[in-house]
Amino acid sequence: MSSAPAQTLTFARAITEGLRSALESDPKVLVMGEDVGRNGGVFRVTDGLQKDFGEDRVVDTPLAESGILGTAIGMALRGYRPVCEIQFDGFVFPAYNQITTQLARMHYRSRGRLQVPVVIRIPYGGGIGAVEHHSESPEALFAHTPGLRVVSPSTPQDAYDMIRAAVASPDPVLFFEPKGRYWTKGEVAASPYPTTQVAGGADVLNRARVARPGTDVTLVAYGPTVATALKAADTLAAEGTSVEVVDLRAISPLDVTAVAESVRRTGRCVVVHEAPTFLGSGAEVAARVSEECFYSLEAPVLRVGGFHAPYPVAKLEHEYLPSVDRVVDAVDRVLAH
Repeated sequence: MSSAPAQTLTFARAITEGLRSALESDPKVLVMGEDVGRNGGVFRVTDGLQKDFGEDRVVDTPLAESGILGTAIGMALRGYRPVCEIQFDGFVFPAYNQITTQLARMHYRSRGRLQVPVVIRIPYGGGIGAVEHHSESPEALFAHTPGLRVVSPSTPQDAYDMIRAAVASPDPVLFFEPKGRYWTKGEVAASPYPTTQVAGGADVLNRARVARPGTDVTLVAYGPTVATALKAADTLAAEGTSVEVVDLRAISPLDVTAVAESVRRTGRCVVVHEAPTFLGSGAEVAARVSEECFYSLEAPVLRVGGFHAPYPVAKLEHEYLPSVDRVVDAVDRVLAH
């Protein structure tokens, strides 16, 4: 896609092309994970990459997440840029120790002398009729850990731009991919591959975006719930309510400035994510909005998310996930104040 015009791609294919761009641009980049090579990954996101770049650059690993991450950390310390795929969100926990006690701390422990540019791709969230360990949203666990970037794209264009920026970044990045949106299509325009200096401060990894302007309420979302928020905004617009939708892109670092600017304009805020609301990332957003925008708020900040319970069986997931109706209800409640 280096010189091609904009293409219509699925969300998953946009990530594939972003990885292809990274592999072409930097010989130190490699992709590793369970079934990422010959089979192209469980969601076929890495399909064709091993054929084009070889088994030394697209590596099928043993079924051992802690081993994948431990190996990736060692390779990063020797100058490589590993991109690790975790097949499903719930499979990341065997590697939790490697991520939070080693990957996140190497730069700090070495007083800045060491960099560990590892990207961990994690398909997450619900909407595909799968059970627990296959539909979870553990992003807050990693956002709570200093030293990790935690990001989640919501559009094919951002998926393409953000995976390339993540690979080029000098920091470790948890790249949460909303698997329920893998088949969503959108226009994707190519751009020059980012340098490490550009990627370290890339807007797509640091800056929220206004996905829809509005004046009455700010809806804050990221990853899979941005589409839900936009649908809710359409529904509310038909009722005469103007909703601004802010796509966070990054959960850590959190772009408080962009969110606060929006809330100061609208005076009301609702935060939406699929993870449980209890101690979720929305709690941090709500707290920061309350601190930064206290004199602008016309109503308490409300959160819409999953419940404080294990992810349910497939036939009940529609009751668990934030729906358009639940988002609209929250907006109606903040407007009632």
